[in-house]
Amino acid sequence: MEDKNSVLLEELKNLKETIWVNPKYKAFDLVKEKLPVSYEDVLEAEERFKRFSSYLKAVFPETVEGIIESPISPIDHMKKRMEKDYHKKIYGNLILKRDDLLPIAGSIKARGGIYEVLKHAEDLAIKNNLLKYEDDYKILAEKRFRDFFSEYTIQVGSTGNLGLSIGIMSAKVGFKVVVHMSADARQWKKDLLRSKGVTVVEYASDYSKAVEEGRKLSDADPNSYFIDDENSKNLFMGYAVGGIRTKKQLEDMGIIINEENPLFVYLPCGVGGGPGGVAYGLKLVYGDHVQCYFAEPTHSPAMLLGLATGKHDGIAVEDIGLDNKTAADGLAVGRPSSFVGKIMEETLSGAFTISDERMYQLLATLVDEENIHIEPSSLAGFLGPIFLSDRDQNENATHLCWSTGGSLVPETIRKEYYAEGKKQQEI
Repeated sequence: MEDKNSVLLEELKNLKETIWVNPKYKAFDLVKEKLPVSYEDVLEAEERFKRFSSYLKAVFPETVEGIIESPISPIDHMKKRMEKDYHKKIYGNLILKRDDLLPIAGSIKARGGIYEVLKHAEDLAIKNNLLKYEDDYKILAEKRFRDFFSEYTIQVGSTGNLGLSIGIMSAKVGFKVVVHMSADARQWKKDLLRSKGVTVVEYASDYSKAVEEGRKLSDADPNSYFIDDENSKNLFMGYAVGGIRTKKQLEDMGIIINEENPLFVYLPCGVGGGPGGVAYGLKLVYGDHVQCYFAEPTHSPAMLLGLATGKHDGIAVEDIGLDNKTAADGLAVGRPSSFVGKIMEETLSGAFTISDERMYQLLATLVDEENIHIEPSSLAGFLGPIFLSDRDQNENATHLCWSTGGSLVPETIRKEYYAEGKKQQEI
């Protein structure tokens, strides 16, 4: 094991695209009882989303019946093109989970971020005898509630998409909201938040510093609530709802997952909350018939490093000489979540790294082949089916890449992404 780890560490240090298969992986039935989140917790989260559906429909008419969900798209042209470009056969079919199209925030963070904001709002309103569980939550859109919530503040540290989801939702509810953003956060995301009345505090350093400062400032204010991407069970539960809902979506597409027809899911990973929650939700409904892999930039393989060494948040990518600088801004995290890492320790099938250049190449290919525009970090998972083509050759398999964000990207930036992708294809 030590030899394998030393080879892996050398590959990570040298920015080599590499796959790590988890030696601690166990059958889910042997693991699930000792995890800090239960199926009941996730079902409770889904019920909370349902209670808020009339409110969400009232304040965000773009949601379908107040439900925050995204479609799944077949991407057969992309599959053929990848097989040609990489000279590898992708066994089974290739599909794309379109969290880039999630309403309100346009990214996977709409699940966990919005969920935690709504839960906090519900907790406050019930504690102050303004709301009962059996009420029609549409009343939360009334001015008296907005006035009430304006006495409270929500704060979060973010590289971008989590800040967007929490900022947009908190401002709509009526909270004061402060988003602490790291140096790698995109300018357009900061601008969008400010246009919604959100206070954006910028830091010259990375994600961990933004979180640390945000937490400190929030703790000093008794009316402030800090949403902690590194350690939040509530965020995790919101993400997990997306995992359990996938089963019905696939069934509606005629895709049944079982022992003979396995599911492989590739999830872009930053600090770990979003992909960890989704992976956990998928394991709840599919058990060992789903294999989940995290995808990280070669410059920021935080979760892979934490899991492979067993050190979790006790090691950062900078400790092995990496700079944590990547075009995949949402994945620019140097130190993983210990909370998520420990849940994934025996649950995750593996993780792999992908270069920024490769993400851009795949971005341009996806536009050319499917006319789908997503942001660079959303392409991280697409290398998964290529890595696995030599390992799992089941023609009945379904490979699902999880697209984590992109629909809110301004058109000018989209064009820049595409141009960079075409440039990288020519190099």
